Amino acid sequence: MNTPVEQERVQVGNTRPPRPGRYVLYWMQASQRAGWNPALEHAIALADAQDLPVLVGFGLAPRYPEATLRPYAFMVVGLRETARELRDRGIGLVARVGEPPAVALDLAGEAAVVVVDRGYLRHGRAWRASLAERAPCPVIEVEGDAVVPVELAYDHSAWSAAVLRRRVEPLFARFLRPLPERAPRHSSLGLDVLGLDLDDERLLDRLDLDPAVPPVDLPAGPAAARARLTSFIEEGLPCYADRRSDPSADATSGLSPYLHFGQISPVEVAWRVRAAGEVGAEAFLEELVVRRELALNYVLYNTLYDRFDGLPAWARESLSTHAADPRPATYDAAALEEARTDDPAWNAAQEELRRTGTIHGYLRMYWGKQILLWTADPERAFRIALHLNNRYGLDGRDPSSYAGVGWCFGLHDRPFPERPVWGKVRPMTRRGLEVKFDLRPYLARIASLEPTNE
Repeated sequence: MNTPVEQERVQVGNTRPPRPGRYVLYWMQASQRAGWNPALEHAIALADAQDLPVLVGFGLAPRYPEATLRPYAFMVVGLRETARELRDRGIGLVARVGEPPAVALDLAGEAAVVVVDRGYLRHGRAWRASLAERAPCPVIEVEGDAVVPVELAYDHSAWSAAVLRRRVEPLFARFLRPLPERAPRHSSLGLDVLGLDLDDERLLDRLDLDPAVPPVDLPAGPAAARARLTSFIEEGLPCYADRRSDPSADATSGLSPYLHFGQISPVEVAWRVRAAGEVGAEAFLEELVVRRELALNYVLYNTLYDRFDGLPAWARESLSTHAADPRPATYDAAALEEARTDDPAWNAAQEELRRTGTIHGYLRMYWGKQILLWTADPERAFRIALHLNNRYGLDGRDPSSYAGVGWCFGLHDRPFPERPVWGKVRPMTRRGLEVKFDLRPYLARIASLEPTNE
């Protein structure tokens, strides 16, 4: 069979024999886009080989671990656009409310074969394993949200970015290339398969969502993601290497929400950034590919990725040894959530997260480190940081979120000279932040944000 997808991205989910069906089903869950989507293109190739149409199915979970109204609203806007783009290629998207593997299993009842995109968190892996075990037809998984397939890059837990970098960089040439796209020979738009009206403005009312964290004013969907990428390449990338850590500079990509929902492919992003030839490309690819895929490696191989016990032993032991050290200040979870500390920079970072669903990357590190400094129990500090990030961040509940919070507590880092409170974990101090950056423009921008309707 002729397929444009690299074979290393394709894994067999079960060994069911081929069978007749009305369509080839692509269960879309992680890669919520029509373009640069290896799972979709693989499904099209399979369908053409069997003289069948392609049907895309999506399970809109009535609840998702730690998710609120905010990420669902962002996701549904993107799905509407993706459905239109698929329709233009003669492909129907059927979305249903229900646990995603149950929705996929129901649609698999009339499928000749099911193609799924890949998930890395434990519940996403469990969803796909459940479908593979119960589906009456072959199930094939295609990895489309990593530049280099995770197991190919490294087949066990990588303890640092340097370890993964040595494995990933030589593989760039093989995987960093455009994905040929085509419309299937047979349209599925005429198939009589019931689904949701994604344009129904009352759709989210049918779900069991926490409304306390409202939607934010950030354009969603593949078109918005590509517009943001274009803007970054033109304006942020030339100064990215020098100014990406400065909260007052607009030098970061702002793509993390779009990558989290699969509204843009990391391969497309990396391809366009490298093709731009700007001086900041190498530094950006370090973050997009090496650091992001280090996070994928972390959640895939560490079953305790969302717990304090998943951190390196040296970090846990050192932090526990210094748990009783006097703190410069202590704040309870409510004060932290409401940004009521004596640190204006930290408060601004928390307000940015609460009001916009995003937080500047460098400040996220400082933000997490200060929670550790202000909380006597390091394990509790870890839980608070992860909860706040997952509750308010559009890119929360993501491999990069778990790795990013973990880094604040020693993950993927080395021991530093021992000092009070921090132990051997790398410190970040308020004084150091103020010496490095002029925070006044950042603080003024956050102060000017409209309050949310919480």
